[in-house]
Amino acid sequence: MHKIKIASVGKTKESWLEEAFNEYVKRLRPSAAIECVWFKTDDQLETGIAEDSQVICLDPGGREVDSVQFANQLEDALLKGGSRLTFVIGGAEGLTPALRKNYPLLRLSKMTFTHQITRLILIEQLYRAFSILKNTPYHK
Repeated sequence: MHKIKIASVGKTKESWLEEAFNEYVKRLRPSAAIECVWFKTDDQLETGIAEDSQVICLDPGGREVDSVQFANQLEDALLKGGSRLTFVIGGAEGLTPALRKNYPLLRLSKMTFTHQITRLILIEQLYRAFSILKNTPYHK
């Protein structure tokens, strides 16, 4: 079973966002176990992912890919990481310079989203990616 960690600063405060996020976590259970770790500070975030072997940081300056490219990148990262992968979402101020420097960057969109909305977009794209890899009809 794949294990994907989503690490971020701050918690989701809106119940509707949490419900939507949890729906995709449930849908992903046959493909991946999702672990969410919310940190209070950027320093705690950096320390919390330091031991993770495969990390992708979400950042507006990152590489933009379509859903099929994302699915292929996900598959490659899981193979390299022994079925483990960490995604990092910065807080209101974005990622620290150290995170931007030390890890590959991925951009979900040219638009700017709150970290709370970014979590939801990421989890939906993870579900879509696994659907693409399994050739199921979710991704048209």
